[in-house]
Amino acid sequence: MKINLNALEEVKQKISSLKGNSIKLRINRGRNKIESFEAVIESVYPSVFTVKVNANKQLPSQTFSYYDVLCGDVVIG
Repeated sequence: MKINLNALEEVKQKISSLKGNSIKLRINRGRNKIESFEAVIESVYPSVFTVKVNANKQLPSQTFSYYDVLCGDVVIG
């Protein structure tokens, strides 16, 4: 599958602009397993970004790729 590099750059810029802000995430883990929680974007790297989960102590931080956002597995709302 061909990736639109302009769209990927837009996702990176959007996430970079949200760094440090509290956001709501909805993650599709597959087989009708959807998780929703509030988190803060901690770090932004060239290929991935990390978020710190506010409420769940079992999952203190999560890492996602920009492609996860682009393909819809991770929805920032």
